[in-house]
Amino acid sequence: MNMTGIKESIGFIGVGLMGQGMAQSLLNKGFSLTVMGHRNRKPVEELVAGGAKEAKTPRELAQNATIIFLCVTGSAQVEAVVNGPDGIIAGAKPGTVVIDCSTSDPTVTVRIAAELEAKGLHLADAPLGGTPAQAALGQLSAMVGTTPEIFARIKPAIEAWAQKVVHLGPVGDGHKMKLLNNFLSMGYAAIYAEALTLASKIGITPQTFDSVLRGSRMDCGFYQTFMQYVLERDRDAHKFTLVNGLKDVRYLESVANAAGVPNPIGNAVKNSFATAVAAGKGDDYVPMLSDWVASQNGISLAGKG
Repeated sequence: MNMTGIKESIGFIGVGLMGQGMAQSLLNKGFSLTVMGHRNRKPVEELVAGGAKEAKTPRELAQNATIIFLCVTGSAQVEAVVNGPDGIIAGAKPGTVVIDCSTSDPTVTVRIAAELEAKGLHLADAPLGGTPAQAALGQLSAMVGTTPEIFARIKPAIEAWAQKVVHLGPVGDGHKMKLLNNFLSMGYAAIYAEALTLASKIGITPQTFDSVLRGSRMDCGFYQTFMQYVLERDRDAHKFTLVNGLKDVRYLESVANAAGVPNPIGNAVKNSFATAVAAGKGDDYVPMLSDWVASQNGISLAGKG
C-alpha cells in the first residue's frame, strides 16, 4: 500500500542484466508484477514462473499498472516505449507514475515528464547504482528526481530493490547525478586501463600493482570489480558494456555543452571508450577496456604473475 492506502500494481519494462534482479526483488516483496521483455526470453520466463504476468506491448502493460519501471538503454528507448503507437501513454490510467531507471539524457527526461503531466501522468527518474549481482539481492542504490508527493508514493516500490534511496530534487536531477556518477566510474576505468598498461610495459605486473593499491586510500568497490576481471579473468565481475559506458559519457558531454562548461577530461574518457567501441569491442564489459588499451601497446595483461 502507498501512503494513500492504494495498493500499487507494478509494471516493469526491460528485464535485462539489471532489470531481472530488480523485478525479482519486487516479486519477493509481494508486489503484483507485469513484465515486458525484449530479445532475451529467459528472464521473462523465469519471472513469469515466479508469479509475474507478461504483457506484449507497453500499452497492455500500462493498462495493468499504477507504477511502471523502465530499465532500458537510454532516452531513445524510453521515448519509444512512452510515446510509441502501442506505448505507455496509449494505455495508462490517470495518475500512473512512470519511473525511468535508465541512464538517460536529463534534458529529454524533463521534456518527457512535461508531456506525461499534460496527460495526467507522472514521471520520476530513479537511475541505479550497483551491479547485476546487487540487483538480484535488492541491494542497489537509487537517485530519484521527482516531487516530494510522488517520491513518498513510489519509495516503497523502489525500496524493494534498493537499500539506499536518495531524493535529490525535481525531475531530471536523478539523471544529472547518475551521469556525474558514471563520469567518475568510466573515468576510473580509463585511468586503470592506462595505468595497468604502462605498469606492465615498465615491469610492474597487475598483481604487483594490486598489492599496493588494494586496501589503500585509492581502493574502492569499482576498483575491486575492475581488478577481479584483470587478475582472475572473471568476465562477469562487472557486467556493464563499453557501448553503454560510451553512451553515458556522451550524454555527460551534451549536459556540459548545454551548461557551457568545458569538460576536457570527460572528452579523454569518451575517446578511450570510443576507440574500443569503434574497434568492435562494444559488447565487452567495462573492465575489459584494460585488454583493449594493453593490446594497442602490444602487450597482454592476462597471465602476468
